[in-house]
Amino acid sequence: MELDEVSHQTPDLPKVGSRYIWFMVLAQFGVFMAFITPLAISLTIRINTLAPGHPEYLGFVTGAGALFVMLTSPFMGIWSDRTRTRIGRRRPFMIGGMLVGVLSLVVMAIAPNVLIVGLGWVLAQWGWGTTLSNLQISTADRLPESQRGKVAGLTSFATQIAPVFGVVLAQFFTADPLLLFLVPGAVGVLFVVLFVTLVHEDDSRTLPKDPITVGQLLAKYVYNPRKYPDFSWNWLGRFLFYTGITLSTTYTAFFFAARLGISVESVAGIIASVSLGGILAVTLGAIGGGFLSDRLHRRRVFVLLGGLIMAVGILVQAFAADLALLVIGSLIASVGLGLFAAVDQALLLDVLPERETDAGRFMGITGFATSIPQSIAPLVASGILLVGVTGEERNYTLLFIVAAVSVLLAGAVVLRISSVR
Repeated sequence: MELDEVSHQTPDLPKVGSRYIWFMVLAQFGVFMAFITPLAISLTIRINTLAPGHPEYLGFVTGAGALFVMLTSPFMGIWSDRTRTRIGRRRPFMIGGMLVGVLSLVVMAIAPNVLIVGLGWVLAQWGWGTTLSNLQISTADRLPESQRGKVAGLTSFATQIAPVFGVVLAQFFTADPLLLFLVPGAVGVLFVVLFVTLVHEDDSRTLPKDPITVGQLLAKYVYNPRKYPDFSWNWLGRFLFYTGITLSTTYTAFFFAARLGISVESVAGIIASVSLGGILAVTLGAIGGGFLSDRLHRRRVFVLLGGLIMAVGILVQAFAADLALLVIGSLIASVGLGLFAAVDQALLLDVLPERETDAGRFMGITGFATSIPQSIAPLVASGILLVGVTGEERNYTLLFIVAAVSVLLAGAVVLRISSVR
């Protein structure tokens, strides 16, 4: 199917204003600051405090949270599609998810053992993940093709730098578990509240009601890949991409500590400094790629280039023996990460099926491409780390090589998409 055929079948939407764009960027920044900061550093510190000498517990906790979201995200998307309220379909879920997300941060902060930390992380994945997914579904509802790359670039940039700011804040509260989790969370609450109160969403009570049985609900968890091949290729590329990201980032704090010969508690400031340096790199990749993909009407080549650049950066880190090479590898990977994430998000919106009626459902199915790697990759990583080593050693080099191969394949897969250039 040619690109102009797709455009003809799906009439383009009117352009959104700057209010929508900038509050969307802030809201996604806030969610990621609240949600990813624990993954970047807070969970590592908390688990190391409760169970010192057991870094593999981090993989079990993050994997359990991602598995729960994987099982529930299509249901939440379908529920969102069918919600009929005065404030719209998406905003009720943004609000509810935010409240559950705040509760999750408190649970993780005061947890007496790793099991309760795991419960808190499941709630965090569910709550903040629901808020984020409905923000992204809103972009599927509202953005015309001509603005998708631009907005995807800005939001991707925001979501990549949010954990950096979160880690910078977290290093000042490592001795206070409650503040360690709640200070980044407060930023998330502020920006989500701004979006749901200041960005209008139409009353959904006038939309057609579409009752659904349990059997029909379960059937909507799957779809026929042959019917939507381009969506399927995008899904596979995203799956490989997030597999690589999860493999290379879950154990970042432990990896840096091992390579630099310092304690896990001491690594927070170093990671924060390295991450701050990556802000410009992410900006170059995300915003540059997003804007150029709109201007040139090309998506696939930018996604391929993003996967290639990120793979190079991960490989540099894999063989790094000092801080200088770790920084160089991180900066290269950040360029590729920003480029891939931004343009791939625009590409997803270009190929999203049944946008008018089932956007939440297909965005939920897209979530599988993120949540499956997040649930399985940490467990796989735990096994890879033990390959060919003895005692307390961990094979981080092999782990990062596998991650690099995965993101490179992610970029190559999208070349199979035929309806978008």
